[in-house]
Amino acid sequence: MKKHLFLGIMGSALFFNSCSSNDDNEGTNLPSEQPQLLLSKVTTVYYDNPSNPETTVSTLSYNNQKQLIKTISEGRTSTFEYDNTGKPAKTIYYNPDGTVDYYSAYTYNGDQLTSIKAIYADSDGNRTVTYTYNTNGQMTSSTLCQDPECSHPATDTYIYNGNNISSETSTWGGSMTYSNKRDFSYDDKFNPYTNINKYLKIMMGGAYSLSKNNYLVEKISYKDNGVWQQNQTITYTIQYNSSGFPVQVVGKEANGNPYVQYNYEYIIQ
Repeated sequence: MKKHLFLGIMGSALFFNSCSSNDDNEGTNLPSEQPQLLLSKVTTVYYDNPSNPETTVSTLSYNNQKQLIKTISEGRTSTFEYDNTGKPAKTIYYNPDGTVDYYSAYTYNGDQLTSIKAIYADSDGNRTVTYTYNTNGQMTSSTLCQDPECSHPATDTYIYNGNNISSETSTWGGSMTYSNKRDFSYDDKFNPYTNINKYLKIMMGGAYSLSKNNYLVEKISYKDNGVWQQNQTITYTIQYNSSGFPVQVVGKEANGNPYVQYNYEYIIQ
């Protein structure tokens, strides 16, 4: 179930300025000189086992240019490096003991992120994610290949309604192919990832980080003999801070059982 709103804290930053809009800042790579509201901590409670919820805490750190440079989650650290245009160039992932697990290298075609390659000491572990886009520059699919032949790809595809993703379909290849689909409706507030570096949004993936607003309803379906069958509906209740960003998001199943809860904390820098 853990493909929730917060898809693993690989990195996120945002800012709020009363004179700014999402359209004004979309695609900006270099940090703004205006004061920014930066996401500093996310506490997530998963209710896969309602009698024993699982809590994870992720923290985020920034440099004096307001660029995300480090995240820590469940004892694992990730650090981020940028080129002189503000594009992410490298992410290094560390084991809990501080040794390097692997790193990811970013490849661009002009201003478009085309792929991210994870590189391990043992090259058998290497994997690559490639991206495609629509004519509006919105990322419409990502494909994960875990071997050079990409014999068993995992693909996420996205359908947009304006600045929000209305439908996300995930397909995993292998001896058997499995697919699920998530359809969303949204509020009209900015979500925590609104003004994050656009390439980190793409790297993080998922409808929440790529959309402008926050989920209100999520409908989950699986494919059975070629036909989509809806089997879950999640409704989200959101509390906002004075700047209009979420500070708590609570998701519940149709029967009222808890599904997930997120608490967001911010700093001004």
